[in-house]
Amino acid sequence: MIMRQAIILSAGQGSRLGHLTTDQPKCLIEFGGRSLLDRQLDVAAACGVSQVVVVTGFRDHAIEDALERRRAAGEGPAVRTVFNPFYKVADNTGSLFMAREALRGDTLVWNGDTMVSPELMKKVVANSGRSGICVTIDRKAEGYDADDMKVVEEGGRLRAIGKRLSDEDGVNAESIGLLAFRGDGAERFRAAIEEAMRSPEGTQIWYLRVIHHLAQLGEVWTLDIAGEQWGEVDFPEDVERAEAMVGGW
Repeated sequence: MIMRQAIILSAGQGSRLGHLTTDQPKCLIEFGGRSLLDRQLDVAAACGVSQVVVVTGFRDHAIEDALERRRAAGEGPAVRTVFNPFYKVADNTGSLFMAREALRGDTLVWNGDTMVSPELMKKVVANSGRSGICVTIDRKAEGYDADDMKVVEEGGRLRAIGKRLSDEDGVNAESIGLLAFRGDGAERFRAAIEEAMRSPEGTQIWYLRVIHHLAQLGEVWTLDIAGEQWGEVDFPEDVERAEAMVGGW
């Protein structure tokens, strides 16, 4: 089964990257001559994703210009943007709230600072055996740090997810920032996003906190991609690692 649509969350500035994002959003940092966003869209197109919604915020016009260059060059997939005017004050649940109308049918939700190899994405797209919500996970040989989006999973089912989880909670994986929704999964998620944004703390909620809540109410699955190549770009040292990684692609 081909996953036709993806939502990429690229509204943030990426201030922890210092001077690299003073005048451009994180998703336009280049790795091996291609921006992070270009590489995400290239992988999406190579894996059959034909429609992408990019949520923009900081320096949105620069992203629009980059996307227009792709269109002029005939590079797929088809992309439309949704501007999140609250990117400075709302967490990424706010970005999904702005793009909630796209949360329908088979859909990927992809963090704008997560770069994945084509081989990894092929596994995510091909994993059609479990309908609903599926969180892509990886594992570490050693402990997880404070910035990891930690996961507790059991038999392929998500039990808990959050940065504040500890070893005592049974952490045994981390989310890479790529989720697949099939069947009624996107609709369930959209309803939960709308409910979360109506709460007093709605603007401060990470969308994976919403996933954690859904996992307490019903089935949320995991896909283990251990051994595949991916990288999250949050800090200057991540840029060096990502540059080295894409050199082999």
